Amino acid sequence: MRILGFAAAVALTVSSPLAAQSINYGDDSSDWANNNECDDRRFIGKSMTTILNNEDVGRDATDCEAGVAAGVLKVWSLTESLEATQCEAIDFGDDSGEFADDNECDDARFEGMGMASGVGQDNIRTDASDCSRFCAAGIVSLRNY
Repeated sequence: MRILGFAAAVALTVSSPLAAQSINYGDDSSDWANNNECDDRRFIGKSMTTILNNEDVGRDATDCEAGVAAGVLKVWSLTESLEATQCEAIDFGDDSGEFADDNECDDARFEGMGMASGVGQDNIRTDASDCSRFCAAGIVSLRNY
């Protein structure tokens, strides 16, 4: 089985038990593995952690696999998310964040190519210029659709 990179994983949609079985969850080498929260930003759902970093992709297998098996997580899909995201209806907030207007979206509600490598809940609605611009361009979309 080949290992899914981040770009390949965002295109994968879990729509059947067979698709769920084909996910390469990786290993448990993250500092945050086995804490009952999925730290792999390829996934969305109720058992996700509140801080997401690129370095944890494929490194929290047990937690993420358990979430998918329980039906509370699925693989984040760029296609589904872009279709569901209505940028004009989003409250992007302001540019009061520490990393605002740095050409990366730092708002944890979003995912995509224009995202910072690490995002947390404290950055929600504090990077309006970057996130709104990237949303309109179709390179970030809402994670929670």
